[in-house]
Amino acid sequence: MRWVSTRRPDLNWEYEASLLEKMFQDHSVTLRGALSFGRALCVCGAVAIALAWPAVVGAGGSQEMTVEEAIQLGEEFGIAVGEVDEDVQKELKLQRPEGVAVFEVIGNSRADYAGIKVRSVIKEIDKKEVRNLIDFGRAVKVAMKECNFTVGTYEPADPGDPVGWGVNFHFVGCKRD
Repeated sequence: MRWVSTRRPDLNWEYEASLLEKMFQDHSVTLRGALSFGRALCVCGAVAIALAWPAVVGAGGSQEMTVEEAIQLGEEFGIAVGEVDEDVQKELKLQRPEGVAVFEVIGNSRADYAGIKVRSVIKEIDKKEVRNLIDFGRAVKVAMKECNFTVGTYEPADPGDPVGWGVNFHFVGCKRD
């Protein structure tokens, strides 16, 4: 069988066709269009692998996070953080002990430039809910690789403000040198 192509003269279609013929010589398969079908399968397989790769890598441990690593990532971002435990919940008068409390903001950091305040509670990073330090670590690790992201916080109001706590979204811009 002779294969001729006018689409890609730079490829050796006869060689590829002979390989397919050898693969299917013991089978009663019609080879007309098999080369195109084989390429489509290769492309589909490559796309499937590319789409599945993050899930496979994530299952392999890249998504594992420890409390110590989350605290370290917080410091790299520019804040000292901790769990919202019962003591923090009572002091800040929160309904539930969820989120991550900001105990300190490091000057001239991305967190400082974004306006994150001491005594805030981080509830969200780039639209990912933060319930504890592990959630915080996972979200901030991904977000800090980006140039821009958002941090959602509950913050105490200014003295004399009758409303009390407020929700605030902080835009975190590119890292400054």
